[in-house]
Parts: sequence; C-alpha cells; structure tokens
Amino acid sequence: MAIFGKPKYTVVKVSKKKEMPSGLWVKCEDCGEIIYNKQLEENLRVCPKCSYHFTLGARERIRLLIDEASFTEYDVNMTSEDPLTFVGIKGYKDKLKEDQNATGLKEAVITGEGALKGKKIAFGVTDSRFIMGSMGSVVGEKLTRLFEKAVKNGLPVIIVSGSGGGARMYEGILSLMQMAKTSAAVARQKEAGNLFISVLTNPTMAGVMASFASLGDVIVAEPKALIGFTGPRVIEQTIHQKLPKGFQRSEFLLEHGLIDMVVQRKNLKDTLGQLLDYLCHK
Repeated sequence: MAIFGKPKYTVVKVSKKKEMPSGLWVKCEDCGEIIYNKQLEENLRVCPKCSYHFTLGARERIRLLIDEASFTEYDVNMTSEDPLTFVGIKGYKDKLKEDQNATGLKEAVITGEGALKGKKIAFGVTDSRFIMGSMGSVVGEKLTRLFEKAVKNGLPVIIVSGSGGGARMYEGILSLMQMAKTSAAVARQKEAGNLFISVLTNPTMAGVMASFASLGDVIVAEPKALIGFTGPRVIEQTIHQKLPKGFQRSEFLLEHGLIDMVVQRKNLKDTLGQLLDYLCHK
C-alpha cells in the first residue's frame, strides 16, 4: 500500500519570524495602555486614553512653550563641583558625568529669555532626568541669576519645575542653602513689581517645592502631577493612617486651594499667554 511507502516524518519549512523594531510602542505608566510612540509624540507625550502626562525633557519644554527661534540661554557652561568629594555606591562626579551624557545637559536646569506668544519673558525649566531634577549649587545659582536679570530688565518669569529629588544632598548644606537663596530672589522679583508664574509638573517635590516652586504669583500644574514635600508612602508609614484618594496630586491640591489651576499640556502655552496678557502690565 502506498501509505507504507511514505517517509516517517514530514518536513515543514517555517519562515523566520520578523522581529519588531524596538521603540515603536510604549506602555502608559498610569492606565497600562499600549501606545504607538509616534502617536504619543504627536499628542505631546500625553496618553490618549487616560490623559497621563509623560515626562518631558527641558529642551522639549522650551520647544513646547517658547516661540520658535526666540530663546537665548543664560549661563550655558556652568557645571557643578564636588564640594564634599562625595563617595557612595557611585561618586558624585561619576553621577554628574553619567547624567550629562544621558541627557545632553550640563545641569538639571536651563535658564534664559525668549518670547511666549510674542511676550518677552525670563524662562527656566528643570529636567527630572538629571539627578531627579534636584537643586544643587548650580541649579540654585542659575535660577537666582534668572530672577536678577528679570528684575534688571523688568521681565516676568516663568519656571517649569519637575523635581523628585528636592535639594541635592550630594552637596550637603550647600544644596539646602539654595532654598533660601532662590526664595530671596523671588522676593526681589515681587518687590520690583514683576510677575512670577510657577508651573508644576510630575513630580515636583521636597526642597524645590518648599522654596521657589511654591512662591509663584500664579501656580499652574499639569494634570495628575505629584506635588508636595514628602511622598505619600513615607507619610503613611509615619502617621500610620491611610491618606485620602488622590492625595498630593494636582487635582487634590487645586480642590484644597494650594494651586490656582490645572491645565492640560496642549493648552499650557495658550493659558500662560493669557496670564501674561492679563497680569503683566509693564
């Protein structure tokens, strides 16, 4: 019979599966939605399903908010020293070099002046990718100089903050001193009758929030941003109580009067432009 003449095994050719290139998709950190990366970029890195606002780098913020080709950066080459010769799992100098290479930034803040909706402003933005956007001597000095130039030139100041690290403890007491220094600079801006708008993004915490970031004449926040001094998990462990739902998020702080408005990223430039028109009379 023919059946007994067939080979014992049948060889089936299977074509090699094509591997999908990496970086095409990203998972939303809030709702878990899988998002095509190009779609996310076109939506200003905001989840189209739940409106979670992904982190933006400092230069991306400048492109988002400052009129094209109008930005002039201040103090471009200012970099941190290592006053404590800090040694840990990783030395401070090594950490600085690592984050400089990863972000293309010299430090965790960019300052300068430019135009927003045609209105000239002094502008600063911290980058949470650089040692968590923490404030060391250089960050404090650059922000202080930003306010001093704004006072001299009669400019409103807008600072976009994103700091999960607060004061940079690699520098010890020198980092804590920046809280007082930047707060004093804000006071001089207000004494000069100039506007200061503080924009809070996820996260804005600790020494940054406890100093200049909380001192704006108007405080604006992006949706669902974590804002406070100590994180909710540490607070719960300390007081042994369950915190209210949404505690320390933008919407919670707006409801309790600690910030003035919550604004979607796509509306942020228009909103800041309107605030400048309404409140800046110089």
